[in-house]
Parts: sequence; C-alpha cells; structure tokens
Amino acid sequence: MKKQFISMVAASMLGGIISIGTYTTFIQEDLNGQKIQSEQPVTFTKYETTAARPEYSVPDGLNFVSAAEKTTPTVVHIKTYADATAMRRNTPRFFHDFFNDPRAEGGQLGSGSGVIISEDGYIATNNHVVEGSSKIEVVLEDKHTFTATLVGTDPTTDLALLKVETDENLPFLKFGDSDNVKVGEWVLAVGNPYELTSTVTAGIVSAKARNINILRSKTNLAVESFIQTDAAVNPGNSGGALVDLNGSLIGINSAIASRTGSFTGYSFAIPSELVKKVMEDLKEYGAVQRALIGVQIQDIDQKIADEAGLEKISGIAVMGVNPQGAASEAGIETGDIITDINGEEMSTVSELQEYIARKRPGDVVKVTVNRNGKDKSFDVKLKNKENTTDIVSAPKNSAEAIEALNAEVQPLSDKKAAALGINGGLEITKLDPNSKLAKAGIQEGFIIMYVDREAVLSIDDLGTALRGKSGGILLEGMYPNGEKEYIGLGL
Repeated sequence: MKKQFISMVAASMLGGIISIGTYTTFIQEDLNGQKIQSEQPVTFTKYETTAARPEYSVPDGLNFVSAAEKTTPTVVHIKTYADATAMRRNTPRFFHDFFNDPRAEGGQLGSGSGVIISEDGYIATNNHVVEGSSKIEVVLEDKHTFTATLVGTDPTTDLALLKVETDENLPFLKFGDSDNVKVGEWVLAVGNPYELTSTVTAGIVSAKARNINILRSKTNLAVESFIQTDAAVNPGNSGGALVDLNGSLIGINSAIASRTGSFTGYSFAIPSELVKKVMEDLKEYGAVQRALIGVQIQDIDQKIADEAGLEKISGIAVMGVNPQGAASEAGIETGDIITDINGEEMSTVSELQEYIARKRPGDVVKVTVNRNGKDKSFDVKLKNKENTTDIVSAPKNSAEAIEALNAEVQPLSDKKAAALGINGGLEITKLDPNSKLAKAGIQEGFIIMYVDREAVLSIDDLGTALRGKSGGILLEGMYPNGEKEYIGLGL
C-alpha cells in the first residue's frame, strides 16, 4: 500500500514536469515564434496612504488644485438690484436659461459672477448680468462686500466692466491666450451657480469659434465666437472664469445650451483675447471701439465652394460690400472668398468676426481673398459703424446720457397709461429740432417704452438704459394715438 502511494506521487510529479515543459516549449511561443511573458505583475488592492504610494500621485499637468487655488479668490459674487418701479418691468428675458434671476422681494434683480482682472478693483462680467440694474453689489470670496460702479457695457459681445474702490490690493487673474487653447484641453469653470459661491467644475474644451445665435436678438453687430466646454455651469455662473490648468483666464462663462435651463452638457465662454480688448476699451474710452470691414459675409458651403471652384470647403464668402466701408475702399468685391487675414487662416464667419472685433478703427489689416481662382491681397483700413476712424465715447453716467438726448421727458401718467393699455413709459414733452431724436423722425408726445428691449418706466430707468451706450440703440414706444414705432437711433 505504501509503495502504491509513493508511485502515485511520483507519477503526479512527473506529469507536472512534463506539463510545464510542454507549456514552455510549445504554448509560450506565439504564431510568430516570439516569446510572451509567462508571469504578469500583480499587486494587492489594499489602499495605501499617500506616503506609502508616491508613484500614484496625480501628474502636475493634470492637477486641478493649483488652478483652483489661484482662481477662486479672484471670482466674485455679483448681486444686482432695481428700484421698486423697475421691478414692475415686463422685459423679455435675454439669458434666462443662464442668469440667475429670482426677481425677489427687496428689489433684488438677479445674481451672477465676475472676475477681478486688476489689483485696483476692475472686474469683468457679462452685460446680461448687470443690464437693467440700478445698484450692483460685489461680494468677494472672503465675504467683503462693495458697491460697484458700472464703467461700461458692450452688448455686442455681452461684456461689462465694473470697478470697486478699496485701499487693499485685490487678488486678480492674469489673462491667458485663448488663441492657443486646444480642443481636448482640460479647463476649470469657477462661479456662483444657484448662489453656491466659489464653485469649481472641470471639463475639456469641446470646440472653438462656436456661434449659438444667443446675441442676435440684442444687436445685429453681435460677435459670437465662443469656447465650448463640457465643464458644468448653471444659472449664476454667468460672468465667471474659465481657466486653464495654469490658472490663467482664457474665457468668461456666458451661456449654456439647455432645454431645461440647467446644465445639460454644453457651456460657452467668451475667449480671453476678445475680453481683454473690450475691457481695455471700456476702461480707456467708456465705450468699445468697434472695427468693421464693411461687408456682408457667409460661411462657405458645398454649393458656394462648387460655384467658386474651391478645392476645400473653407473661407468666408463676401455676399455684399458697404459702398462707404473699409472693404470697398480697399478694392474687395462681392463674390470674393476671404481666406486669411494677416496670414491667419479664416475658416468661418465666427473666426473672422472675433479677429476683427479685437482691432480698432484705423487699424490696417491685410485681407487675402480668392477671386476667380486667384489669390489677391488688400490692405484694409478698418472703420467704425459711422464709416470713420474717429474715437467714440459713451455717457459716463445717467445724467450725461439723458442730457445727450436734447429732450425733456416725464413719466407717463397712470391715467394715460391705462388708456393706452400699457404699464407706463416716458413721454417726450419738449424736443430740440436739431437733436438726434428729431433727426431720427421722433416727434414731441412720443412715449419711450423700451431702450434696447429694456423697459423704461422712470427717468432713472432711461439713464440706466443709456449709460455706457455708444454707436446705436433701438427705441420702442408709441404715440398718444396708439401708433407704435421702432426706431434705430445713432448716439
């Protein structure tokens, strides 16, 4: 029995040796005759402390902590207020899917975010965060609260510049270069969604030069060339920072694409290169010095590419030329295909509009076009909306804005308002015949109801709506006989 057991053990061992030899000789070689590793490295899944596992630390390039620490002290909470009269407004909401707008008791109009861009208290935010407000309150991350002055606004880019006065040097964000931002790059969004202050979210750049047509209802000179990300933003994030992993400001968060009013995967930020130019203009002039080429343009599609004999579907088609504009003077014609400006390729209308919006009237750019299959270059001296290169300025305060109208106005009486079936407005009681209002065809008795779609019920409302505006505005109202008028007015 003992011998039988020993024989069985010996047979088992021999079988094992044969099996191992067979695996090593035959199975371990693949079809190409190459060796594969017979043993794989393994480890237990027990959690170790950081000190015991330094090899598992997050690489510096993917660490969000440093960027968040730099950014959060520079992002402020903005609260806007309106007086009791203004709270009765029935104004169509512009960015209601993104701007936190409680219309609450106590005159609060809404809340949003802003970014400190200089140690002396200049703050960048969105125009739609502050428009229509009579008081702007800024709350820092450390809870210090200031009443801010509105330096200027630019509805064409949805940007505004605020200023707070303080003896302390404030933390601020440095501008990054949005031109160098790459699709797929990690970014952080910092703001105050739903009153949740100093909220940081992460995502990647999903696209650049995105046009979502959210500003078109406000102005026909809108510039939309958004950085699209999937960083989560919600109502209250408007005006907050979009930063790279170095903590540099590469955009101002402005909008979301949403059917619900809350984040559903896409957010949009104004690129920092455009923000920087607008902030400089508002600080220096009180109004944006908007440069224009003077053309009507359209993205290239398959049909236009085929008709023009283009090798690729890229560039911008010139559909019309302003006779007094910069392009016309330089020699650009309808039918030309703009391919690059100053050597930078222009693939879409959004890219061109952003690039030109970063210039000023009087600047000269080299525009290359494809005309009948041949490239031609033109030196184009950019102009402003009035087809000049003059500097434009805006009223610095409400009093200056109203005085510039050269008209006397008074709130519409409750009796007249009831008879016309409206909430109210401002009736023009006296009008200078040489004023811009008169030259635009407005007569005494006209009732101003809206300025750029902002309801006007008091003289303060009118001043608030006009201050910081330059170029042109849209007046809406009616005459005592009920006749309605929509009038574009150059300021």
